[in-house]
Amino acid sequence: MPNKKDGCAPNWRTVWGFTWAGWFDNRHGEWWLLAQLGLITAHLLPPWPAPGAFGYAWPLPLALGGAGLFLVGLTLAAQAFFGLGASLTPLPDPIPGAPLVISGAYGRCRHPLYQAVLLCSLGVAMALGSLLHLGLLLGLAAVLGGKARREERALAAVHPSYLDYRRRTPAIIPHLPWLDWRVL
Repeated sequence: MPNKKDGCAPNWRTVWGFTWAGWFDNRHGEWWLLAQLGLITAHLLPPWPAPGAFGYAWPLPLALGGAGLFLVGLTLAAQAFFGLGASLTPLPDPIPGAPLVISGAYGRCRHPLYQAVLLCSLGVAMALGSLLHLGLLLGLAAVLGGKARREERALAAVHPSYLDYRRRTPAIIPHLPWLDWRVL
């Protein structure tokens, strides 16, 4: 969508609300994004302790199952990413005027991108047999649960229909208390 002022497309930093001040005071949830990106990036670390440190080889079916989960997570992430369209933002504050998306992947759960990230993380932990990566998965679950709660407060404030959607649709992982807080 062109900017009427100068005829150019808007800058992604402007659309998403990134400012230097926000990185310092967390006005749009920038610290949640930093924590999320840090934990995701940490998945590049080698397994620790290495499965061989326990005197046995990591079972191939677990490694292959983990790789499969990682691929499923990537597929679900792409589906959710493209399903959001103009409503996509990495920050927990919604884009002003963006429509509420509740169909497609968002009909299955309210935060399918977070669900996909957790599946990818679980896949990496299973594929590598790493306690470090299991810890990263738990850290991501904590961060994404908190980020989603902040996001939902903002969505409920700008979309009156969000409360009904929240009541009937799982948050991230159905029936897992920190990751699904529906009022049933």
